Amino acid sequence: MHQRLDHPDSYYAASANASIERPVLQGALSCDVCVIGAGYTGLSSAIALAEMGYRVIVLEAARVGYGASGRNGGQIVNSYSRDMDVIEHRYGKEEAQQLGAMAFEGARIIRQRVERYGIACDLKPGNIFAALTHKQMDELAAKKALWERYGHKGLHLIEAADMHQVVGSSRYAGALLDDWGGHIHPLNLAQGEAAAFESLGGKIFEQSPVERLEYGNPAVAHCAEGQVSAEFVIVAGNAYLGTLVPELAEKSLPCGTQIIATEPLPAEVAHALLPRDNCIEDCNYMLDYYRLSADNRLLYGGGTVYGAREGSKIEQQIRVNLQKTFPQLSSVRIDYAWTGNFLLTLSRLPQAGRIGSNIFYSQGCSGHGVTYTHLAGTLLAEAIKGQSQRLDAFANLPHMNFPGGRLFRVPMLTLGAWYYGMRDKLGV
Repeated sequence: MHQRLDHPDSYYAASANASIERPVLQGALSCDVCVIGAGYTGLSSAIALAEMGYRVIVLEAARVGYGASGRNGGQIVNSYSRDMDVIEHRYGKEEAQQLGAMAFEGARIIRQRVERYGIACDLKPGNIFAALTHKQMDELAAKKALWERYGHKGLHLIEAADMHQVVGSSRYAGALLDDWGGHIHPLNLAQGEAAAFESLGGKIFEQSPVERLEYGNPAVAHCAEGQVSAEFVIVAGNAYLGTLVPELAEKSLPCGTQIIATEPLPAEVAHALLPRDNCIEDCNYMLDYYRLSADNRLLYGGGTVYGAREGSKIEQQIRVNLQKTFPQLSSVRIDYAWTGNFLLTLSRLPQAGRIGSNIFYSQGCSGHGVTYTHLAGTLLAEAIKGQSQRLDAFANLPHMNFPGGRLFRVPMLTLGAWYYGMRDKLGV
C-alpha cells in the first residue's frame, strides 16, 4: 500500500491557505490528457489545456505542490539558469533568438493567472540581483544590456551608494533591479492553480503515484488502485519523478537546497532590512537568496546538496550566511528550516520534448523553475494542440546524459560545487 506523503514541515506548509484533500485514484478512467505531477509544470499545463477545452486528469504521488513548487524560495526570476549569451555561444543565434523571445513570458503568465483566478499568494513586484564584487557589478550591467536586447524594459542598475535604499546590508557593490520579477508564497500559488484547474472541470488525484507508464495509443498510467488511459501524457514529476521514465532520469540530477524562516520581525526591523520589500539573490555561483514573508519573517536560503540528500543542521548552515548579510540579526530566532529538491541538467538549461508521438515532458529547470515551469505548461499545451514550434526550441537543445551514469554524478558535481564555491570565496 502506498505510504501517505504530506507536505514536509516548513513555513509554507504552516502558513498555507486552507485546501481540500483530494481523492486517491480508484478504478479505470479515460481522458484527453493525463498529467503526471501536480507541481507548477503539471498544473500550468493542466490549466492551459483545460482552457482550450481538453479533458485533463492530474495524478499526484503526494499532495499538490509537494515538491519544489511548494518549498522553493518564492522568487519570480526571469530568463533561464544559463542566459541568452551562453545559449548563443553554444547553440547559435537562431536558437538564442527563439529562447530569448520566451525568456520573460513565465512571469507574465503567473501574474495573469493570479489575476484571472483570484489566487491569494502574496504576489509582490521586483527582484534584485545583488553584486558582491565590482566584477559581478560589471556582469550585471552586461545582463541589463543583454535582456534589453531581447525586449526587457523594466531593468535598473543600482550603484553601491544607493544600495541602502533597497537592502540594509553593507555587503554589496551594487545591484540590478528587475521590475518584471517579484515573489510569491509558492505553495499558495500551487494550491490556487489547482483550484483554478478544478474550476475548469479538471480532476486531480492525490496520493496516487504512477507505478508504470504504458506507451501506446492510448497511453495508460497505472497506479496501485486504478489507471488512466489518455490520448496524450505529460510527464511533469521533475526532481520527484524517480525512475518512472528511465531515459529522463539519466539526463538529470536531483539536488537539494535549504531555507530557513526567522520569527516574525517587528515592522521597523523588516523595513530596515528590505525597504522596498523586493526579493534578493546574490551573484555567486553558490548563491544566497532571501525575502520577507507576508508576516515579516525573513526567508533566507542557499547552499546545494548534490544527490538530494536531506540536509542536516540546516539552520546552522544557513545562519552563518544570514549573519554575514545581516549581522543585526545575530540573535534572531529561527522558527522553520527545511530542504527541497530541484532538478539539475548538465547544460543547466531545461529539457523538454516528446517520447514517441504522445508522451510529452519538461524537466530540469536548474534553479529557475518558478518562471520556466509556467512557460513550459503553455508550450506543452500548444504542442498537444498541434503547435509545437516553441516547444521544439527546447526539444532541439542537446539533452545530455551525465557522464559515468548515476554512480559518478554526485561526486563529480560535488567536486564542481567545491570548485565554484572556492571561486566565490576568492572573488574570481
